Formats: sequence, structure tokens, C-alpha cells
Amino acid sequence: MPGEAPASAVRETIFRLDPGRSPLRADEVGTTTVHTPERPTMKRTLLGIATVAGIACSLSAFGGGPPPAIKTQNVITGIYYPTNVVHAPGDKCRLFYTEKRGRIMVVDVSSGTGVPIGTFLDIDSLVGGGTTQNTEQGLLGLAFHPDYWDNGYFFVNYTNTSGNTVIARYQVSGDPNVATPSSALILMTVTQPAGNHNGGWIDFGPDGYLYIALGDGGNANDPPGNGQNINTKLGKMLRIAPNVAGSSPAYTNPSDNPFFGATAGDDSIWSYGLRNPWRCSFDRLTGDLYIGDVGQDAREEISFQQAGTAGGLNYGWRCMEGFNCTGLSGCTCNGPTLTLPIRAYSHGAGTSNGGCVTGGFMYRGCAIPDLQGFYFHSDYQVNNTWVMRYTPGGGVTDLTNINGQITPSLQGTSVSTIVSYGEDPDGELYIIKHGTTTTTGGIFKIVPPTGAAPCGLPGDFNLDGVVDGDDLGTLLGEWGGIGADLNCDFVTDGNDLGTLLGNWTP
Repeated sequence: MPGEAPASAVRETIFRLDPGRSPLRADEVGTTTVHTPERPTMKRTLLGIATVAGIACSLSAFGGGPPPAIKTQNVITGIYYPTNVVHAPGDKCRLFYTEKRGRIMVVDVSSGTGVPIGTFLDIDSLVGGGTTQNTEQGLLGLAFHPDYWDNGYFFVNYTNTSGNTVIARYQVSGDPNVATPSSALILMTVTQPAGNHNGGWIDFGPDGYLYIALGDGGNANDPPGNGQNINTKLGKMLRIAPNVAGSSPAYTNPSDNPFFGATAGDDSIWSYGLRNPWRCSFDRLTGDLYIGDVGQDAREEISFQQAGTAGGLNYGWRCMEGFNCTGLSGCTCNGPTLTLPIRAYSHGAGTSNGGCVTGGFMYRGCAIPDLQGFYFHSDYQVNNTWVMRYTPGGGVTDLTNINGQITPSLQGTSVSTIVSYGEDPDGELYIIKHGTTTTTGGIFKIVPPTGAAPCGLPGDFNLDGVVDGDDLGTLLGEWGGIGADLNCDFVTDGNDLGTLLGNWTP
């Protein structure tokens, strides 16, 4: 996270399907009672199209060899301390990025470059600590509900003016480019003892549940031992089921969370042993979880959880930092119950080291086929960027520093202070430059050396290389909805049919 020479990690994990209940904890202000809501689903074909497309593009993802040549292309620059960038499910026309001060901005990317649309949500008055570069507070995370096109809900992770973490739900207005501030529903408020190690990452997993990354509460060496204390939310990855049918309770806890219903342990915890969770991601093809874990004085790490495995992983902090034993009191190191990272690197200068890891994404796009299966990650402090392959049981291969390929951009802009990554519905990746002033942030797309390349013909929804009857069936099935919108007017109609027929493959 910006300003933290050592900071820490986002940890997360995956997959169980039953909503459950949660008692109210002392460190949480919110509403949690016994309740079984409708499980979040992915009803819109729009998201299904994006998922199928990503898988179709990624069937060659498990090859070998060094990464291909790439460049970065300006999407938008001169922006105010951006912290991340996301898309609404299946929305190829717009990107949403968060400003640390407390605003969500909308950018039209339908032409390939970013054209500002305006402010989607302004909660500046509610957000604390987001007006300078070297802070770990502010508006830190944004996630759209998988059924966003049905319910209009999205979720934010921010620190309030008291410095505490707030997870809140908002809803879009009748204007698709403007949210309704008065729709706010606070799911939880978690007391933060210090101004650092707030975590900040938030996203929906492949199981439809909301994952929330929280740091250990700050201060060196985690003095209270929050990372290993399963009775506090600090230093944890949470997994909850937000209520989308109403407002009471605000959320419930899945019954397969590891401590659900137990005498000890917070029902919302999915994994623990985290220091300052910042950025992580789910692999859209496999469902695996990659975690960028910022260390303290010695090591930075990338941790991992394979899709389909149970919760309850202990990533080791405050007893382990990377592969290193901290030697702190009360710690047992390298035990069989600890999950060690898949990659760790030392603090320091040079192309192999750093001081503040930024977790990224596995590339699953179409524009650069030979990049399939490479995981991107960076170091915010030293401005290093690497790609690597990882195979469960086979380890890391083809680890490569790609600093010279991503900066300068094709437009000559410096790409540095990399604070986050983003992914669009096609699986193409974006780099977020935090900037050192309020006007030097930027978003850059990873592209082939000659510039951005389209993924398939407009109307080729299944990305099989042709526009044919299968694609026509998809469009007609979405008629009147948004699922097969090709011209970014938020409706599937005759204009989209004309585009599809214009690209018909004989």
C-alpha cells in the first residue's frame, strides 16, 4: 500500500455455498442475525458470455517458455490517487476506478482509449485519510454484485473519518453512470487501532460470496497478535453473503466458513495469518486465488489457495514473513498447519527485490495469446514488475522482470508507483499508477508491442472465430436486455442485430 515500506497482504480463499448466521462481534458495528438469504447467483447471460469468452481464449494457458513482448497504452492519466479499477459484470464499454479521497469515477473505453464520463459516486465527506500519497487510508476497494444488472448493487471498502474500516452497499440510480448516495447500507464497521495495515481489497469470488481483506490493525510486529487470533476480524480474509433482498440483516455468514458455529472463532473468517492485505485476485479460468502479501522488514510474498479447497488456511503472520521465521514470542514456525507463499522476495534495491508488493492478475485475455497463464505482480516501493507461471505442485517457473516493457507507455508516459491491477470482461489487464501528486495518477492497458488489439469480431460472443447462428441465438435470447449490447447503449436491440449481421461469417 502507498507509503508503507513494509506493509502486508491480502489473503483470501474460496468455495462453499451455504449462507448461514453470525453473532455480532465486539469489533464490529453492523447487523448480523440468523437468516438464510437467497444465495447470490449469476443470472445475466452478459456475465456468462464474458466467462465463456475468457475460457475460450484461455485453453492454451498451460504452456511454457518466456513471456512475449508487451507494452502499455494510456487509458487515462492525470487522475487523483487512483487505488483500483474494475468493470461491472460483462460491461465492455466502461471502467470504474476509485480515487483514494472517496470518489468512484466512470470512464468510457468503447473506443479503446479512456474518455471520462463523470463521477459515479462521491462519498468524500465520509472517507478519511485519502488526500495524500503516503497513507494507507481512503477509498480502497470496489466490487460489483454478480447480479448487478438485476439489482444495481455494488460494494465499497473504505476508512471513515474515525479511521475505521467500513464495508457498505450502494445502488445505481436510473442513470447507469450515476449511483445513489442515499442508498447506502453499512454491512460492517471494524475498529482499526492504527492508521496503517487496513487491507482494502474486496471482491466476489467464483462462489458468489463477498471476500473482504483486513489488515492486522497496524504497528510493527502485530503487538496484540491479531493475525493469529481467530476471535478478531483483523488480519483476516472474511467471506460473507450480503443481503440483496433487503437490509436486515445486512449480511449472513456461509455455514462452511471454518469457524462457523464454533465456540472459538469469528463466523465471518475464511483465512487468517495476514499482515496488511492489499491486492489479490481470482483466476477467472481456474478459480484459484492469488494474494499479494506485503511484508514488514524482510520479505514480500505471493500466496495462493487452489480453487475448491476449504477455508481455514493460516498464512503465518506474525510468526512467518515469507519463508522467514520472525522469532517473536509465542510463535511456532514452519509448522504443518501453516500455508507458505508460492513466491517471496527480499527487501532491497535491484530488479529482484522490493519493499511493498502489489498483487496482480493471471492473464487470460485474447490480445496476446503467448501471455496466457502468466501472473502479473509489482513492487510499489522499488517500481519492479514481474510475470511468472505457477502450477500447483509444480511451483513457479518463467519468473521474468518486465520493467523495460511496461514503461514508458506507447505514449511515452512513465508507469510507476503501481498500486493495483484491473481486469476487463475479455481478460485484458490494466495497471494502476497511484502517482506522487493528485494529478499524476493513471491507468494503463497491457497491449501487444504495436498497440491494443481487439478480441474477436463484434458479435462473436463465444469467440470461436466466426459470427454465426450460435451468436445470433445469444443475441436474440438477450433481446431487450443488456446481455448482448454491442454499441454501449445498455440495451440489446436492432442496432446490435445490425452489427452482428454486418460481421456475419459466410
